[in-house]
Amino acid sequence: MKIGFGRVDITPRVGVELCGFGPYITRHSIAVRDRLWARAMAIDTAGERVVIVSCDLPGTGRWVTERVRAAVTAATGLAGSSVMVHCTHTHSGPNTIDLVGWGEPDAPYRELLPAKIAKACIDAIASAREATLSHAEVPCEGIGQNREYDRDGLPIDEVMVPGWRPKKPELTDTTCHVLKAEAGGKVIGFVSYFGCHPVVCCQETRHIHGDFCGVATNLVEADHPGAVGLFLQGAQGDVNPRFVHKPEAESLKALDVIAGEYAAAVRNGIAKAKPIAIDEVAARQRFARFSRKPWDAAKLRELLTEHEQTLATAPDETSWKTRMAVVYVNTLRTMLAASLAGEDLSPRIELQGFRLGPIALLASPFETFQQIKNEVVAAARALIPLVLSFANESTGYATDRTAAARGGYAADMVPLMYGFLPYADAHGDLVRELVALDGDLAERAVAVAGR
Repeated sequence: MKIGFGRVDITPRVGVELCGFGPYITRHSIAVRDRLWARAMAIDTAGERVVIVSCDLPGTGRWVTERVRAAVTAATGLAGSSVMVHCTHTHSGPNTIDLVGWGEPDAPYRELLPAKIAKACIDAIASAREATLSHAEVPCEGIGQNREYDRDGLPIDEVMVPGWRPKKPELTDTTCHVLKAEAGGKVIGFVSYFGCHPVVCCQETRHIHGDFCGVATNLVEADHPGAVGLFLQGAQGDVNPRFVHKPEAESLKALDVIAGEYAAAVRNGIAKAKPIAIDEVAARQRFARFSRKPWDAAKLRELLTEHEQTLATAPDETSWKTRMAVVYVNTLRTMLAASLAGEDLSPRIELQGFRLGPIALLASPFETFQQIKNEVVAAARALIPLVLSFANESTGYATDRTAAARGGYAADMVPLMYGFLPYADAHGDLVRELVALDGDLAERAVAVAGR
């Protein structure tokens, strides 16, 4: 087995608008607190190779993945289906998601971005050498709380105390998975996997950084000079950090505390990781059309009229309600025109899976809810199934059925912001597709073992 790593700086210039926390809040960056990186890992065994790159970005549009894959294929011959472009979902990076209103996209930055991400992948392939891979699953408690079922926005003197735990820990990740790559007696790279929305900071924050997961990865990399660390974002759609949406001064202090706690868990994983046999690697894709709510042109026109009326009575542009109405008016006008032209408002979605011996990376472009992840893990055939969000593009939330029944922002409104019809059963559809993807990878493993 050969393993290689690559790392490329993707920090935007100071002054670009930052993405997240709300529409049209013009969060122009004022400084770089921590640099943003594209970090890649390549694994090669038995003539098969896969590459995953984790980017300190809110997410990516599909165009980024397509350009990255094309560049990697041109440089190395590796098929695009074996390249996964993953994002951590920091809310303190530039708008690379293509959401209208969530930070003005910076054209020069976006034009250069795919080549930089591709270089991290190409460098990882070029640096691959004989190495061993170890794995550990270690405690990682009290980082987050489920915002759908627990009270969010708790005061700092309540949550920033040693030993704090949420009321419903079973609806959060309470462990993290850590992979350690070693060659020549030293750590050359590591991967950590955990699910929690990276929003320790707030809309007042105008510093560029990767939030708790990026800060923590930087800390652990410093322990191992020359090593590259990837953070893989898990099911975070309904999980916030325990400290969220507070003033900037408090947020930045909490950021270092929570990042330090997560870094400690990763260090524990690196220390306890045990070697695993990677007898084969494989990549699989599935392209699925998820069921959508049967909203026709009349429904879209009704919603458009509702939001236009909101704007007609708005006193000025400062309120959150007004700014959100502008987002929906823009996207609904586009969707209505597309619907009347007979265009498809239910695009296919890519699900991508990597098999690394006993590990299955089961990735989708959703912000996946915890219950969905739990059901996939329970049904998966892989010994270590890891469900990833924000892979290859960003398409909004995959809510569980309880949240979907309530409707509202995550279930109904966010898809419209992307220009899609809301999902009819994202819960059931995503569980089915990811379990099937795991099955595809398992069949591949059986076929290889039978040779």
